[in-house]
Order: sequence, then C-alpha cells, then structure tokens
Amino acid sequence: MLEAYRAFASALLPLAAGFLLSLAANAQQVPKELQPPANERLLLQVHAKGDQIYTCKADGAQFTWTLDAPDAQLFGKSGKPFGKHFAGPSWEANDGGRVMGKAVANAPSPDSESIPWLLVSVVSHNGEGVLARVTSIQRVNTKGGKAPASGCDAAHVGQEARVPYSADYIFFAPK
Repeated sequence: MLEAYRAFASALLPLAAGFLLSLAANAQQVPKELQPPANERLLLQVHAKGDQIYTCKADGAQFTWTLDAPDAQLFGKSGKPFGKHFAGPSWEANDGGRVMGKAVANAPSPDSESIPWLLVSVVSHNGEGVLARVTSIQRVNTKGGKAPASGCDAAHVGQEARVPYSADYIFFAPK
C-alpha cells in the first residue's frame, strides 16, 4: 500500500508543480502597478466580448475619438452568460448585483493594437449577489478596442465608432 501511495504521489508531484508554475507565470504577466491591494483575494474571473464605443469630438481645431462607453457581454469560465459591462464603467451580473468603478492605474497591453490593462477601484455597489463584496477589478488580456486611427475630422464630429474588443475582468474582494 505504501508503494502505491508513493507511486501516486510521485505521479502527482510534476503535475502540481506545473500547475503552480503556470499560476506564477500568469501572476507575473500582470504588471505590479495593476495588482490589487494585499488585503484582497480573487473572487471570480469573467471574459468580456463586445465593443468600445467612441465619439468624434472637436476641441478647437483638434479632432479626436473619445471613449464614451464599453458595451460588452460577460461570460463565466464555462462560457455561460454572466452579465454585462457598460458605461460608468459598470459591471452587472445576471443576479442583479452591480458595481461601478474608477480606473486607478493602467499599463499598456502586451498587444500594441489593444486597449490598456487596468486596475479599477469599485466606488459604488447596487443590489446583492456575487458582486456585492467586490472592491477591485483588473482588466487584462485585452484584444482590440483601440480608438480608430483616422476618420475624426470636422465633417464627422458627433459620429460614433464601435470598435470590437475582448478582455478578461478579474474581480477581487476583501480577504
């Protein structure tokens, strides 16, 4: 019996070590300035797929695409619908709980064609549910979503552009 236990433990050790190394590698990918406070723990992670909505605005003789809001659907790890992400910035779970946040730090995405990664501090809660205790949110693994590089000029002031994006949102709560 002891032999069988040793064989089982020996077989699991490389798998466990690989899993821990994978976790460490993922944690290292998120820049230090985007880490949540030390008194918080991981609560859940969702995947967002949708658009970043920009409006062409004029400031004197300068014209620029300005972010109005995200418009994305959120999905849990199994791919099941979780909720939505929209102006505020706000996140709402299908259970009715909602949080609104304010970006407190950002870092460029490793993908230069994508919107930055963020650390968001939650400033308000609405309703109960899974998001009721959330205090910080990371936006990581962004793909796309950058403002258009052109097309904003005097003839297009007020025009809206929807730019597809995806990202992972990681929610943290007090330990």
